[in-house]
Order: sequence, then C-alpha cells, then structure tokens
Amino acid sequence: MIMSQKILLAITGGIAAYKSCELVRLLKKQGHDVTVAMSQSATEFIAPQTFQALSGNPVLTAQGGNGNGMAHINATRSADIMLIAPATANTLAKIAHGIADNIITEMAAARNIPLVVAPAMNVEMWHNPANQRNIEQLQLDGVHILYPAHGEQACGEIGVGRIMEATQIVELLPDILSTKLLLNKKILITVGATYEAIDPVRGITNISSGQMGVALARACRRAGAQVFLIYGKLQTPLPLGMTHTEEAVSALAMYEAVFRLINQVDAFISVAAVADYRVANSAAHKLKKDGSGKPPIIELTENPDILQSVAQLPNAPFCVGFAAESENVLNYARAKRAKKGVPLLVANDVSLSMGKSTNQVILLDDFAETTLPEMDKDRVADAIVARMSHLRFQAA
Repeated sequence: MIMSQKILLAITGGIAAYKSCELVRLLKKQGHDVTVAMSQSATEFIAPQTFQALSGNPVLTAQGGNGNGMAHINATRSADIMLIAPATANTLAKIAHGIADNIITEMAAARNIPLVVAPAMNVEMWHNPANQRNIEQLQLDGVHILYPAHGEQACGEIGVGRIMEATQIVELLPDILSTKLLLNKKILITVGATYEAIDPVRGITNISSGQMGVALARACRRAGAQVFLIYGKLQTPLPLGMTHTEEAVSALAMYEAVFRLINQVDAFISVAAVADYRVANSAAHKLKKDGSGKPPIIELTENPDILQSVAQLPNAPFCVGFAAESENVLNYARAKRAKKGVPLLVANDVSLSMGKSTNQVILLDDFAETTLPEMDKDRVADAIVARMSHLRFQAA
C-alpha cells in the first residue's frame, strides 16, 4: 500500500536541479514528508530558500547544520529513504568508490536506509565507460537506479541523459519500500475498454477509463511482480515498469493476445471492460444516409469470454475477475463467479466506479465475501493484490 514516507531528497549541482522543485511539490502532494539537502554547487543553481518554501522543512547545506556537526548522520537516521535527484556523474563516481567529501556523499556513506539515484548528465558522459562501471557498481551495492531518458539536453545534444520526469519518479519511488508479496511472479492483466468497429469511424465501446486496471498493474509492480499488460481504449496513462505492454483494441484481438501469453504467467487479472458482442457485418467504408430514412442494419455476434476461457484451461493460472453491475451487485457477482469458475472475483457498482478516481468493491472467494470501504483506486488495487497473494501464493 502507498504510505506516507519521510524522504531525504539530495540535490547535486546540475542544470536539472530546477526539476527538483516540481519533484518536491509532487512528493508533498502525495503526502510525503520531504527534507532537502543541497550540495554547494546545487545552491549555485537554485537558492535553498526555494526548497524550504516548497518542502516546509529547513534545507541542509554545507553551510548549515544543527549545531552538533552531525547533520548528515541525523538526516539519514530520521528518513525512510534517500533520493538523489539529480545525481551527477561526479556524485555517482564518488559514492561508487566510497568517497565522502561533501554533505551529499557523506549522507550516502552514513545512511542505513535505501538509496535511490536519478542520474542526469550529458549523453557522452552517460555512455562513458567509467560512468557505466560506476552504475554497475552502485547496482551491486544495492543502490536503486532510476535510469535517465532519451531526449534533447540542455547542452543541445540529443541522447540518453535527461533525468527521469518528476511524475515518473513519484510513481516509482514507493516501490522501493513496498512489501514484495508477488516477488518474481508473472501477472497478466487486461485493462481498458474494447472497441468493436461498425465502420471505419464508428464503433461500440463503453465508458471504462481503465483507471482500475492501471492501478492494479502498478500495485502488482510494487509487489515485485513482472507485469504483462494488454490494454484497450484508455483514458489514463500507461503505468511505468511493465515487463510487456501490448495494445489490443477489439475483444478478439485481446483474446488472441491473452492466449499468446497465458502459459507464461502465474496469475491472470481480467479488468478490461470487454464488449459482449461485436459487429458481424462491419462496413469497410463509412456508412452514409441513403435518403430512405431507414437506419442501416447492424448484426451482432457474441465475443468469446476471455476470463472463462482462461479459467477452464487444464493448468489455468490463478484468475481474478471483475463484475461491474448496475443492480443486485452481490447476487450477480456470486452467479458470475460460479459460472466462470474463478477463485477471486471483485464486484462493484458501475455508478460508483466507472470514470472515477475512487472505487468501492466486494471481494468474493471460497472463504469470504469482504466489503471494502470506498477508497482511491490505488488502495483498492493494493487490497486486491494482498488478497490474491494470500489465496494463491501464501496459503498454497
């Protein structure tokens, strides 16, 4: 579950330091307590007062301190995690070789908490063999690397070296301290709405935003799983850190994608809002009014039931299904679980969830029917993952 953390954010001297302002703002918005430490060169790019205003905490610098000369020790002892963003090549080299000659490298050496670094540097510096050896050494030492992105750099060159965007860092950071209930498990998830074409510009779909499915993909990733994500129409960004992502817009395309991967995974979570029917006589060209006043005849044929087909496999993975109902939610959910033969089914009222950031669900399995309170979808996803883990991987 995503919980508030005490984060020690260290900022080293580089032009990317300005992006740390947005990082602090987003971390605070997510409920984290942020303390900022700045190297001397970082203060030459941005004044410490900026970060003090954004974080609400005093900023630690080489000139500051708490009166006993042990600010670097005390800061790491009171934090849950240390993040260096941006992390320059110089700072990475020093940490990799145990050099502690400034407030940031001293903190890194004195810490007893996880260390995460978000490198930012010129593309040639990033690919420099010495820098790559340092990155490898840091990984061997247990340091978590948030790898830089490819793009245009401040120097005008284009390549790998841009610091990971603040929104991405904020999404991935909680993974470091999360409980790994699904460590190394392979989870296949379908998300989003399918779309069945009537003609090249019209089709049958639904109002599912894909938020619940994406939240479940993030929750599985946080829990240490390798996540294989098949997605239809989405109204929310794809999550980071997926092992495999594949677009499958129609129900048949999604069915085929699932069965290409299903033998590789330990569990299947069917969250996608899949159309029950597709158009049997879809037109190759846009349908036009012919002046008769009669609408075109659209013939429908039933789509295969992806979840039921997977659940009935001889060596089926653990299956989690969803029942999005508009009435008699619990009764319909019980019947659906029995019909499809799935060990865990998540039921909810569509009026309380579709297109919204919160959800209220009931978890149905062989042992209990558990009603969860209304929560944001990330917390609902964590609860589903915890129950799935208990039923399949802990109680087994």
